[in-house]
Parts: sequence; structure tokens; C-alpha cells
Amino acid sequence: MGSTMKETFAGMSESGNRVSIARKNKMLIFVVLSSLLTMETITVVTAGESTTLTNSNTTSVYLSTSHAVLTSACSSTLYPELCYSSIATSSGGVAQSLESKKDIIELSINLTCEVVSRNYFTITKLIKTRKNLSRREKSALHDCLEMVDETLDELHETSDDLKVYPSKKTLQQQASDLKTLVSAAITNQDTCLDGFSYNKADKIVREALIKGQQHVHRMCSNVLAMIKNLTDTDMENERYISGRKLGEAAVDNASFESQTTADGFPEWLSAGDRRLLQSTTVAADVTVAADGSGDFTTVSAAVAAAPLKSTTRYVIRIKAGVYRENVEVPKKKTNLMFVGDGRKTTIITGNRNVVDGSTTFKSATVAIVGNGFLARGITFENTAGPTKHQAVALRVGSDLSAFYECDMLAYQDTLYVHSLRQFYINCLVAGTVDFIFGNGAVVLQDCDIHARRPNSGQKNMVTAQGRTDPNQNTGIVIQMSRIGATSDLLPVQSSFPTFLGRPWKEYSRTVIMQSTISDVIVPAGWSEWAGTFALDTLFYAEYLNVGAGAGTSGRVTWKGYRTLTSASEATPFTVANFVAGSSWLRATGFPFSVGL
Repeated sequence: MGSTMKETFAGMSESGNRVSIARKNKMLIFVVLSSLLTMETITVVTAGESTTLTNSNTTSVYLSTSHAVLTSACSSTLYPELCYSSIATSSGGVAQSLESKKDIIELSINLTCEVVSRNYFTITKLIKTRKNLSRREKSALHDCLEMVDETLDELHETSDDLKVYPSKKTLQQQASDLKTLVSAAITNQDTCLDGFSYNKADKIVREALIKGQQHVHRMCSNVLAMIKNLTDTDMENERYISGRKLGEAAVDNASFESQTTADGFPEWLSAGDRRLLQSTTVAADVTVAADGSGDFTTVSAAVAAAPLKSTTRYVIRIKAGVYRENVEVPKKKTNLMFVGDGRKTTIITGNRNVVDGSTTFKSATVAIVGNGFLARGITFENTAGPTKHQAVALRVGSDLSAFYECDMLAYQDTLYVHSLRQFYINCLVAGTVDFIFGNGAVVLQDCDIHARRPNSGQKNMVTAQGRTDPNQNTGIVIQMSRIGATSDLLPVQSSFPTFLGRPWKEYSRTVIMQSTISDVIVPAGWSEWAGTFALDTLFYAEYLNVGAGAGTSGRVTWKGYRTLTSASEATPFTVANFVAGSSWLRATGFPFSVGL
């Protein structure tokens, strides 16, 4: 795991820190006036006319429509002074006709992209000029370059979506899409810095990056806050006008079980995918077989041959066998599907790990980034073992991705749910320390989640969720699942305390609901990360769980922990609401339940 945000940003200037709601408006007014007073002249476009104003006209500028909209929009952010000053001091920023909050958001996104691009040059300069970089430091810098690329893609997509807002999809779907994209952009900045948290030497490189990463993190945070304010207001208005209950899915809460087919295809395969497989386009269905009997002998080769930005499902069938390789589905490979012969027989395995020089990010045996990815009947494994520390079996940063009847097996950091919306159904996840971690919006449903025997002296942590901003729509939800121990841990579980989770980042959010929790989980339930870090700001909740380890009377008493007592409190964490599952999961052909 990487450092906490507190550690990451330690020693930075306090000038851009979050402020309380009570202080926010006073500070913003001060910043507005200060910014205007320090500008020699300001050109304001109002009602199509351009007027050049001097310092004596600052009051008029402040009262102009553009500045009224700007101050109103920035007042909803965590960093209002940065929100205002980034626009007020930008080239032509205040000269633009800012007629709505949407205009402010779009301009803020453009300005953020400029800062991201500057960070790219900082990173490339470090790679070229910094001497004596370790293998892991070089890898971490390349991780940062990847995060720059991901961030720009997500911000550009956000901008494109805003251009058609609110005329596309439902307001609820649009809000989920927009918040998901910017939440991921924030996560990318943290991921870059997390690559420099393994030893003291790493901190030297981190110091050269931290200012730029923090700047983008805060600018993205402001964009996210403004988007949340905009969409929340619009949905509240829609609810008022229509009288509908906001957030309720337009489907019932029954499970959507796959239908049995009579055409020879698996019963879980969707009708759309069956049509694809029946077509004459060979590219829609290729086979990987280690013995040479298929189209490819490695999974990586099959992925490389897949089309770019496919809008239809591209199926890669992986025959029974053990595939010893590291596989990555990159951003431009969309709508791929891995179909194995079964989780016990189709295994993709590797052993990259931090001790041997990898970053956590790059240690993944399989890394999925291309959106719309599906997998069924496969084991993803990292065999590095508990002594090698962070060693990821599966990393997922694919939006609207789903996994059915898959196993994720490793020790520390087994399943890296890095970012964006993900769904897991009838899967097995096994590990030791922080073995489900990351900052996606994730639901694991009807899954077996098992702690393994760790190294001597270690404690097991089922989750380590990494939300760094209170407005991110991210978190880990475990629903209708079974939390227990593997056979090697059961006889000695009293020697290795196991917890439901600990706060990796400041606003860590994890919800365990309607699940069976065995006595492998200690009565306290949850563990600290370091001292009192995040105990007031995290959101950990339990709802209607059963089993010997489900009792809440002995749970921690942190401000951020709570037991949910009503369906209305738990409903926001259902598949329908937390990952917008009603709009996309049915097309996967996988079973799922949208509600409680």
C-alpha cells in the first residue's frame, strides 16, 4: 500500500488547504477582492460588450454577472480561493462570459488540463535528468506518466459530457458518470505519489513531484464539488417538479438470473453476445490455448490483436491451462471479454512484487484499464507470497467492468480496485494485508472473501479503501457475501487478528451489508491505519449482517463508524445506486441484484 494523504502532503503550504463551510464564504470574498485589487486592468464581457476597468472599477467587476456566478460556484468547493484565483489570474479567464455554473466548471476543467500537461513535462524531465534512479523509481515515474494520460482522458470526457448536459441520459446517470470520471482523475494523482512510498530514497523523488500533483488534486477536487452541487441541485429540482423519489431505480429488486439457451452457448451469455458469436466476423471470437490449438498461445497476444475502441463485444476465449504471464488491457482496448473454461482450470498467474523492485501498481498479474471489460470463469493469481509484501493479482481501472465466477488469489494487496465503477458476482477473493484496496466505486455481491495465513506478526485487513475527497462517489461495498478464513488460517486464526478494514486514505469508505461474517473477524471489527488518522473522516458501516463475527456491540467507537438501522440508510450503497448498475449490468448477461 502507499502512503496516506496526510503523509503525502506533509510539509506543504497551508495556503491551499481545505476550509470549513463556516469560513468558506468569508475567505472567498476576501480572495475575490484581493485578486481584483492586485490586477492592473480587467476586461469584462457582459451582454456582448467589452469594457476595460481599472482598480477604481473593482466594485463593478465584483458585482458583474460573471463574478457573481464565479463566486457562487466556488463557494461550494473545498478550496474556494484556488477555485477563484485559478480563473481570475488565467489568461483571459475573467474576460469570458461566465453565465452559469456549468461555464465555470468547463473553464476549470480546461485550466486543470493545462496544469496536468505541465506535470507531464516535470515527470519526463526527472526521467531524463535524475541520476541513480532505482528500478522501482523509474517504474513509478512511468506510472505517473500513465496517470497523466488517464487524467487527461477523464477530464476531456467530463468536458464532452458537460457539453450535452442535461439532455443526455437521466439526471441520475449523468451525475454518476460525471462524478465517476472526476473522482478517478483525483485518484490518479494519489496513485502517482503512492509509487514513492517504499523507502527514504523514494521521498526525494516525491518532493520533486508533490507540488504539481497536489495542485491538480485540488483543482480536480473543486471541479468535482461544483459538479456535485450542480447535479444535486438539478436532481432536487426534478424531484420537486415530478414528485418522484430521487435515487430509486426504475427496476425491481429481483435478481436478474441468466436464461438457459438452446443454441449451444453458455446460459450466462447475453443475447447480444450470442449474436456476436454467431456472426461471420472471426475477430469477435478468438481462442487462446497454451498448447497451440487456438488462435494465440498467450493472453497478451490475443489482447494485442484486439481492435481499438471497439463498440461491440470482443470475446477472448481462454482454454484450460496455466498462463504464466503479465497481461494488460490498455485504455484503448474497450469492451473486451475474457471467457475461461472455469476458475479451477483457467489460471493466469505471475509473481511481480514490491520487494523485487516493482511498484504496487505495476505488480499486477492482470491489469484492466479499457472500459467495459468483462470476465468469467478465470483465476487471477499472484504467487509472490506473504514475504514479498505488495503483490497484486488483479488491478482494475475499467469503468463499467464486471467479473463473474472468478478467483483473485494472492496475499498482500490481492485485488486492486483502482478506480471507476466495478462489479463482482460469485467471486472468491483471498489474501492477507489490505487484500481488497483502491478507490473505485465497487460492489462485491454473493462473493466469498477469505483471509489467509499471513507472515508471523502480521494482521489481516480485508479492505483498505482509498477515498481522498469527501465528494468522490467511491467506496467498497460488500453485499450478500461471506467473509471467512482459508483452511491454512482456520487452525491458527487466534494468532492472526483479522479486521474488516482500515483507512488507507482520509475519507476511506467501506460498507458491509447483508453478509455472513465468521468469527475470523475480531470483535472490534476495524483497525486504525496510524494513530488517529482518518478516524473522524472515514465512513465505515455495517447493515443486517449475520454470523459469529457480525455482532456490533464490541465494535470501534470512532466518529466515522456507524451501524445502519434502516433500508433508507443502506439503499445508497446498492448496485442500482452505487454503481448505476441498472443502466449497464443487464447487458453483461451476468446475474445481479439491484437492491437490498
